Order: sequence, then structure tokens, then C-alpha cells
Amino acid sequence: MAEDFYKVLGVSKTASQDEIQKAYLQLARKYHPDMNPDDPEAAKKKFQEVQSAFDVLKDPEKRKQYDQFGENYANFGGANGAGFDFKGFSGGVNVNLDDILKAFTAGAGGPFGAGSGGPFGAGGAGFGGGPFGARSRGRARRKPTGPEKGPNTTSSLKIPFRTSIVGGVVPISIRDVQSGKIKSVDVKVPVGIESGKKIKLREMGDPSPNGGPNGDLILTIDVEPHPFYTRDGLDLRVRVPITLKEAALGGKVDVPTPHGVVSVKAPAGTTTGSKLRVKGFGVRPGKGADGNLYVVFEVALPQTWSKEDLKLLEKMKLDGSNPREKLAF
Repeated sequence: MAEDFYKVLGVSKTASQDEIQKAYLQLARKYHPDMNPDDPEAAKKKFQEVQSAFDVLKDPEKRKQYDQFGENYANFGGANGAGFDFKGFSGGVNVNLDDILKAFTAGAGGPFGAGSGGPFGAGGAGFGGGPFGARSRGRARRKPTGPEKGPNTTSSLKIPFRTSIVGGVVPISIRDVQSGKIKSVDVKVPVGIESGKKIKLREMGDPSPNGGPNGDLILTIDVEPHPFYTRDGLDLRVRVPITLKEAALGGKVDVPTPHGVVSVKAPAGTTTGSKLRVKGFGVRPGKGADGNLYVVFEVALPQTWSKEDLKLLEKMKLDGSNPREKLAF
């Protein structure tokens, strides 16, 4: 069974001629063999399917017959009439990518110009008073305002936790929409950006369908987790392991931060979960107050114990308190 022409173009059966034309332009560019050097044969086959579907659905009379008779519409005259007459374009094989755009931006004397007698002309016979004519049914069409901007493209960008806090440059590789070649682009990451925020790269999206500027590339940020640091707004929290000796006797502890190493003092008798604040060492947005850094201590017991150490523990005179006294379910 032949492929449904509406499905080929990705439009509904109630789609307007504008929607059909826009869908065709996007798919023709997407599947043109020049844009698919890795698999030109498969692209060529898809390109021909798109062209065949458009040749029928662009013409109101052919479309009406197709809607009524389906794939057998050709037996009722649906295949007759003027096709897409542009350098053999209806074959969908030997067509330059630029021709796709030129076909829809030709001057008044061209086959699709505003003053053309062709199917897309203001006074053309093909659509005449239809949706592409100067006098459309129901309501007047808005006059063209010039070249349109191309569609935006979306993607995600994973960045290191440190870069999200202090900012920086992250190189990415993208395919150039004009040449089809891979190129490297530096993405500037602002200070303090969070997961879910977006960065816009202007005119690095899809090309315009009629000679306008490219669309934009919209990157959604995904911040990688850090083994010790977490974030809460502008505040940072860091887990800092300390030895049993440092926990019992206290002492200075060096803590690496996004703004350099800072020395903090662990009080004698520090337990796991004890924390202290280092003012201004959180996220520094450049405007307004800076965030704070909260150091959370974690007592790290030795992985191995000597016999002497164990004997000392047995001789230690502890306070005899029960650490599980308040434990309950």
C-alpha cells in the first residue's frame, strides 16, 4: 500500500496550504542528498517521497481527488495537470539545494513569483482565489513581510559543576547548516548558571526557507554532580572529611573552594554533621550579595588499626554516654 501523503509531510488532513508548503520546505531541505552525505541514497528515496506527496497536496483539485479516492486518485485524473515545473524538479533527483529556496522566492517573472501565473502566483490559475491567491476565500491573506527567520534547533549541554559556579567556556561540535561540515564552537557559560537554564547561540539553528537568517540553537544546561559539593540557590555546601584525631582535638582544615583554598577550624569534639559557615564563598553572581559556603564535617575512621591503637582505645576513659539513646522508630 502506498504511503499516506499526509503522513509523508507530517501534516493533518485538515492542514492549510500554508502548513503543507512549510512542511514541504523543511523536509525537502532535511532529506536533500547534499545535506545527507553519510547516506545519500536513503535521503534521495525519502526526498522523492516528499516531492511526490507535495506535488499532489499542493494542488487543490488533485488533493480533493486524493482525499476521495486515496492511492487510486490517479485513475480519476489526479495525476494529470501541471506538476512542479522547475528544472525537472518533480523527479526529485538532480536538484540543487539552493533551488528549493529560490523556487519560493523567485521574482515576479518566475514560476512562483507574486505576479506569476503559476500555482503560487497572486493571479495564478492553479490557486487563483485559493489560500495562495491575492483574494483568498473567507479572509484576506496578510502580505509577505520579507524573508523569514529559520526554525530554532534545541539540544542539551552538560557542563562541569565548577564551570556552573564560576563560569567559563565550553567547546562543542555542531554541524554547519550551510556546508554540512562539523565545526567547533565555544559556548560562553555565565557565572552561577543552573540545570534547566538555557543558552542561545544566535543563527546557529536551521536555515530560513526563503533567504532569511538562520534560526537559533537553544542549549538546555545540564550540570554534572560533584562528589563533595552541592548547591542551594547561591549557597554551596561541601562535605569535608576529617580524621578521628582532628575531630577529637580540633585543628585547622584546608578546604578547596571555587574561589581558592580557605582554612577553617574544626572545634575539639567535632562530630559528623557539624557545620560552620564561610561567608561570601558561595556563588558570586556579580550583582547583589554573594552566597555562603557551608562546611559539613564528616569524621572518617581509619581503614586499618594497629594493635597499639586498639589497646589505647580500650584504655580510653570515655564519658559513657549512649549515642543511640534517642534512636527510635
